[in-house]
Amino acid sequence: MSALGLSQVACAELYGDYSQGSYSQDTSVNSFNAAAQAASRGDVNALYNYEQQMSGGLFAMYPTYWRMNLNLNAQSSAAVAQFVRQYPKTAMAEKLVADFAETKAASGDYASVRQVANLVTNPDRSESCAIALGFNHGGDTMRALAEKPLVWLNTAKQPALCDQLATEMNNNPLISNKDRTARLKRMLRKGNTGDIMALSTRLGTPIAYASLSEIQLNPNAFISRFGAQPASQINQYLYLYAIGRIADKSYREAAQQVEYDIKQDNQRAQKLLTDDTRRYAYRILAVKRMGFNTDDGFHVEAVDWFRNSLDDDFNAEEAEEYAKAAIRFSRWDDVVEAISRMDVDTQKTKQWQYWLARAYEQSNDGNKRNTAKKMYQHLAKSNEYYGLMAQDKVGQRLDINRLGGSNLPNLSSSDRVRVMQNPHFARAFALYNADANRADANREWNWAVKQARDNRDDSLIIAAARLAHDMGWLDRAVYAADNTDMATSLALSHPMPHQSSVVRYSQSAGIDPAWAYGIMRQESRFVTSARSNVGASGLMQIMPDTAKYIARNLGETYSASRANSGDTNIRYGTWYMSDILGKLNGQPVLATAGYNAGPNKAKRWQPTYGSLSADQYVESIAYPETRNYVKHVMENATIYSSLLGRPQPISQRMGTIPAAY
Repeated sequence: MSALGLSQVACAELYGDYSQGSYSQDTSVNSFNAAAQAASRGDVNALYNYEQQMSGGLFAMYPTYWRMNLNLNAQSSAAVAQFVRQYPKTAMAEKLVADFAETKAASGDYASVRQVANLVTNPDRSESCAIALGFNHGGDTMRALAEKPLVWLNTAKQPALCDQLATEMNNNPLISNKDRTARLKRMLRKGNTGDIMALSTRLGTPIAYASLSEIQLNPNAFISRFGAQPASQINQYLYLYAIGRIADKSYREAAQQVEYDIKQDNQRAQKLLTDDTRRYAYRILAVKRMGFNTDDGFHVEAVDWFRNSLDDDFNAEEAEEYAKAAIRFSRWDDVVEAISRMDVDTQKTKQWQYWLARAYEQSNDGNKRNTAKKMYQHLAKSNEYYGLMAQDKVGQRLDINRLGGSNLPNLSSSDRVRVMQNPHFARAFALYNADANRADANREWNWAVKQARDNRDDSLIIAAARLAHDMGWLDRAVYAADNTDMATSLALSHPMPHQSSVVRYSQSAGIDPAWAYGIMRQESRFVTSARSNVGASGLMQIMPDTAKYIARNLGETYSASRANSGDTNIRYGTWYMSDILGKLNGQPVLATAGYNAGPNKAKRWQPTYGSLSADQYVESIAYPETRNYVKHVMENATIYSSLLGRPQPISQRMGTIPAAY
């Protein structure tokens, strides 16, 4: 019997029935691997041969995909469209057409982009911008504007095609001057010269390159003579540009300059700064200050600067930074203000509903406190981070029995057959069983889950996840379980491999096994061979230098192969968790942040004086990756504590963050 519980003959019959071909599983995957090798060496003739050989089979699309992808920019839109029609709704059809659109947009062939745009069903950010650029250059300004909410006021790093799209939107007739003014202020802060000149020209207040260049070289000189300049809108813009350049060097110096100028203005009959300029100067200071929280520590001045900048023009980054600053210093009225500046969809997310409830909870207004309770009750229906936090607020406990306890969901023979008759899951399982490139298997699996989710077939996802779990493909089982709305078994979404080792080594190191599992699930999704792009490896994703440090402290000779092996990696990881915990006040939230970003970073994020609620500490962590990491680990650990029979509410687990004396 195979790992799927089906004979090889039965598997081959299922594959053959679906693809209307008769072939064995091994032959099909062997051809796949051979074709993949031909693609890696750029052997087009061999790929043509494999196209014929694999025609009608489960992997028939791959040699054609690889051949076309060898020189994607040289392909025609007709050829790409034909591939999509021949292999509809497959992962490789979606990948080929989306990559083609992106490649053609980057080369300026927007007509080709438009010809395939409607065939792209699951674009990433760059691909979405590529399609919008295609429409923009085809005169379809309405469809081009679809990406406006995500790119127009975005000042965070984004794909190059999205930057290009935002720049080109300046000439879109559906963009208003109010829109242009809002973007111009952000570009003045960022110092994007080309955008500044183009936007200001369309607004009828053209800013010359020479003026920007002069300020770039010496912003303080411009500020010193600002009062003698003509009172014009252009000079208001140049003032913001100068403050932005000073802030690039020192937000403290920029703040002193702004405060001085405002103080001088208050003593003049004729003010030099307009109300709008004054507000946005404070916005520049506030955003810049939040970028230095790790280096300089948190400070309530960021909240004050955001409040001084209040108007109806906040982008997503500004509103969230304002909210995080206010959360950090328990400025609950400012939390409400910040959330009100977010777009409606963002306000409705669990994250900001939780913090709005936290703010209302502090109010003297009984109606707001009642509203907070109702918001918590609604959030408590979820077992994700904010749901678990809300459960504690309303005195509710995680009910693992309702979610199957430690039992896996039942899987019938008909469920097994239905999964393997699905071509997307069949391809994924075949690649996994044949030990093919894991990236290919994972792509097919993720696409299969998406297709089932789009079809609202949660039962298919759960059945596939159970099959993956049974064969040890735990990371994809977890991925599937996390991507279904069906109330599923926690044992499926939170497996516990190597349980005896995890429990034994955790207890030996003096840490909670549930926390160890929480780290492991987040770090590797239980893939023993996992390796990050920075060199971390194994179940616990330990960096080589860290592994050497651990081995030295344990009195062992370092061996890379041994450090990466499952059992030793668990032993090293739990020891290191204990080591960090001891260095960080025995505080698990600090230690979790330290495991991801390093103990020194976690210390820098501690409050300078007094203590801080752990959820406030987590929400204000300066690194987005670490912030989300800590939330997931705490969520995981809370669930694992119940599965291990030692339940601990998340707020009790997280505790309070002490001052960094």
